[in-house]
Amino acid sequence: MINLTKKGFRDFLEILETNEELLRVKSEVDLRYVSAIINQTEKAVLFEQVTGYDISVVGGIIGSRRRLALAVGDEFQKITHQLRKALERPIPSVNVDESPIDEMLMINEEVDLTELPIPVFASRDGAPYITSGVIMARDPEHGLNAGMYRLMFREQNLVGIDIVTPNNLNIFYKRALERKVPLEVSISMGTHPIEMIAATYKASIGINEMDVAGGMHGEPVKLLPGKTVKVECLADAEIVLEGFLAPDGSTFPEGRFGEFSRLMGGIHINPNIRITAIRRRRDAIFYALSMPWENIWMGAPIFEAAAWRVLGEAGVEATAVHLTPGGCCHWHVIASIKKKPGDGKNALAALLSIADIKHAVVTDSDIDIFDTVELEWAIATRVQADKDVVILSRARAKPLDPSIPPVGHGITTAVTTAKMGLDATIPEDVPNNRYERITYPFFDKVRLEDFLKEIPARDIPRTSLEKLQEKILASLRPQPLYFAEMLEVLSEEGYREIVQAFGSLNNRGSLILDDTGRWKPTEA
Repeated sequence: MINLTKKGFRDFLEILETNEELLRVKSEVDLRYVSAIINQTEKAVLFEQVTGYDISVVGGIIGSRRRLALAVGDEFQKITHQLRKALERPIPSVNVDESPIDEMLMINEEVDLTELPIPVFASRDGAPYITSGVIMARDPEHGLNAGMYRLMFREQNLVGIDIVTPNNLNIFYKRALERKVPLEVSISMGTHPIEMIAATYKASIGINEMDVAGGMHGEPVKLLPGKTVKVECLADAEIVLEGFLAPDGSTFPEGRFGEFSRLMGGIHINPNIRITAIRRRRDAIFYALSMPWENIWMGAPIFEAAAWRVLGEAGVEATAVHLTPGGCCHWHVIASIKKKPGDGKNALAALLSIADIKHAVVTDSDIDIFDTVELEWAIATRVQADKDVVILSRARAKPLDPSIPPVGHGITTAVTTAKMGLDATIPEDVPNNRYERITYPFFDKVRLEDFLKEIPARDIPRTSLEKLQEKILASLRPQPLYFAEMLEVLSEEGYREIVQAFGSLNNRGSLILDDTGRWKPTEA
């Protein structure tokens, strides 16, 4: 385990660099080339000089399993358990009075978003996009909420925000529209990945995601009061925007945008945010979260936590859960379970209840679900399609699924999909011995490297055929043995000699094979 004693954005960049996961580009780079360069390397990239800006740019910082693991100081597979523990034991955030983000400040008429190096990420994006903002809003009844949503540059103090799918910010905004008041927000950019993971988690309304982030950190997250809004922001951020969603509804076309699905999205009808303040460090670093992989890997522990939760609530004992990158860590979930009768189908029912999950596979606990060959083997050998394939029609869908027929320009609500589950557990009406795996005799007793050395030949004892036949019969009288077990009992005898004696015993009818494949004396 990695010992992380520092929890800020810059601390994380330092950890990446120490672990050779960060490249520094010291030459001046035009902002139009940043996305291409980020996507040409498997490491994070820090651009120290960006033409026309006094702010550096970093991207790709959570674009792999390893970098996300470095962010939380543990193995990737354990991030989900950290998140689950934090949900059970959140640590309340604390308010502070000052922060480096107020080293430079633009308010109201001074606001100019073109001061920020906001890149174009995909060739057919509609405009430059802010992708890394942890957006917080406050509701009179439900309190503080945090989420992550893309922001499309429109004007010097105006951005579009994509909140078309079901989420708490959408609910907050609709409640504000009913009251005919603007919804104030803060947008914190350049935050530790833990804050982003917590903000992306689909927490129940009324849960403060930053308290969950505190639970993952093991210490409170620091919040700073707004300058122009009554909403806190993250004190450790690099850059903070403040503003409000005007009470004029979702009426503005927004998009296109390269999505987590690895495909270009369409045009959505969304609201705008009027920016009333820009607060930033003097030497701020702009975090350009690059799609799809930074989004995909961040989503995996979030959906895995949901899977563990629903399986537990269904009374199914899970041993592993995997959101696959091929399913964009979003649509496909695999779970292995310690199965009791009926658990395979119960597990599928639970997993398919998760809002965005489209396909689920359940296996027995002997399957390594992180090994695609193992998984496919389980499906090939344990599934009968007429019994083990579950299909649910007209379930709620993620609108970005390109296989769903279009329902109209900009329409993203009331979209449904078909969900499918595969029960790849051993059928309950089939004997378990039909699934006994191949193992190799003496596998744990010999090593190849020992035989790559010069070793003297072994002296094989000269045992007469008759005595060796009697030894074989004597070894089988206490209990039947597989042939390899017999070889182990007679380990001092030569292999060829054993085979010859075994053949002779068979020839005279002295041995019989039982229904488990073991040999025993005919006399028994």
